[in-house]
Formats: sequence, C-alpha cells, structure tokens
Amino acid sequence: SEPRLKRLRRISHILDNAILVPGTHTRIGLDPILGLLPGAGDTLTGLMSVYIVFEAARMGVPTATLGKMGANILFDLLTGTVPVLGDLVDVTWKANSQNMALLEKHVAKPEPSRAADKMFAIALLICLVALVLGIASLSVWLVTQAVGLLR
Repeated sequence: SEPRLKRLRRISHILDNAILVPGTHTRIGLDPILGLLPGAGDTLTGLMSVYIVFEAARMGVPTATLGKMGANILFDLLTGTVPVLGDLVDVTWKANSQNMALLEKHVAKPEPSRAADKMFAIALLICLVALVLGIASLSVWLVTQAVGLLR
C-alpha cells in the first residue's frame, strides 16, 4: 500500500504544489495552470483528482470521508468554471492536498469498511467523472460561443 500512497502523494503534489512562485512562499501546481485551457485542462486535472478518490475507495476509506473528498472536488470543479477566479481559487483551495490529508488520516488510523461503502464509492466516482466531463464540455462550448461573438 505504501507504493500506492507514494504515487498518490506525487500526483497531489504535481496538481497542487509543484511550482514555487518566484519571490514568494506560495506554491502552485498544474491544476490552476492547466485550468486555463478550456475543456482539456479541467478534464485532465479533474480526472486525476477523481483517481485519488478512486484509490482511496480501494483502500477502504469510509463513506463519510469519501463524501468529503467528493465535496472537495465538486467545489474545485464548480469554482473552476469561473474564468480566472476559478484558477485563483485553485491556488488556495488545493482540493487534492486536502483529499490526501483525509486519506493519510485514514491510513494512520483505518476504520473498517462496509459493503455499502462500495456502492456509495461507485456512485460517487460515476457522478464525479460525469461532472468533470460535463463541466469540461460546458467550458469548451462557452469558449466557442465567445469566439463566435467576436467574429
């Protein structure tokens, strides 16, 4: 399980904290940078965020914690739909880092999982993937409409 945690930590770090902003103590990741690319950036980073939740579910994280992780991603996705402001929120919100902290807390003191957790996890993951793809599609549509208005 340690190699899996190491991989998830690396993904979270790349998405949320990989780059030190010169002259500051602020770190950003690829999430706000790729979020500037309508559709593609949000899809890639969103699916990577969902992957962290998927692995957490496989590791037996309880329903309540999975729900918190899903809510973190939902907030990140919804704020990400607002141009520029959403990317600024990504710099401070760091949903993946928050989700990793929840996962690390579970790993340090695991709670037994129940069979019902699997159904919740499946439904949550399906909803999150659908949201990522839907919001990415909406972003692309909005950009094409805006470009159409400029012509």
